[in-house]
Amino acid sequence: MTLGIGTPVATLEAIWAKHTIHLSEAPGGEPFGVRKFKSSTAGNAKSLNMCAVGDSMVAACGTQDQQEGLIPDLAQGFAQEFNRDVSWEAHGKLGATMRRVRYRMLPEVLKNGKKFDILIICAGSNDIMANRTLDEWRADLSAVLDEAKALSEHIVVLSPGQMQHEPSLGKALRRALEREMDEQAAASKEVCAKHHARYVDMIHENVHADAPDFFSPDHFHPSAKGYSCMVEGVIAKLGTSFVQDFAAE
Repeated sequence: MTLGIGTPVATLEAIWAKHTIHLSEAPGGEPFGVRKFKSSTAGNAKSLNMCAVGDSMVAACGTQDQQEGLIPDLAQGFAQEFNRDVSWEAHGKLGATMRRVRYRMLPEVLKNGKKFDILIICAGSNDIMANRTLDEWRADLSAVLDEAKALSEHIVVLSPGQMQHEPSLGKALRRALEREMDEQAAASKEVCAKHHARYVDMIHENVHADAPDFFSPDHFHPSAKGYSCMVEGVIAKLGTSFVQDFAAE
């Protein structure tokens, strides 16, 4: 948890949060699977394969089973949008920064020598909470995107979730984190544009984060319901051009 971010009040709130919040660990269940296109009119379109690498959102923290997380829900949403089955696998780690993705997690995926139709990169909140600078963020994200080209031609980078709404954090800290997320998002957009990757900024998207069942019992990670709401926002932000790249004929 961040120490020394924003105002003195935000710093005190961060110290309090560090010692009082007990984050949910990654749940059990298989971190892979297939989401079917549910239609009696489904043809023989080739299934797509999707891989996600990143932090606790990729690891489905806040749910009871990895099958209830963001990535399988996103695979289901893609299956319906693309009119074809989507196989998925998630490589997530609680507390992962983009640097960890760069040096430890992505190399593990690369060792398998597998190619994917879609690669999701999801990290950033832990970089902010660890007080990593924007220059460090740009360097790590750039390196990840360079290496990721060996895995997929279609790379999607997801912004952090909406920390400004997390009920476990104080108001001053949430405001400070929101400013940090906005700055990180601006840097991410620039880096992704240079590397021809899609950036999805979910920081201010209306995903009903104020709903009582959006967050999990740890009041920090989304619940299964929260992840489902986020998926709707991700697909909407990706837009029709992304869907058309993969839609079955």
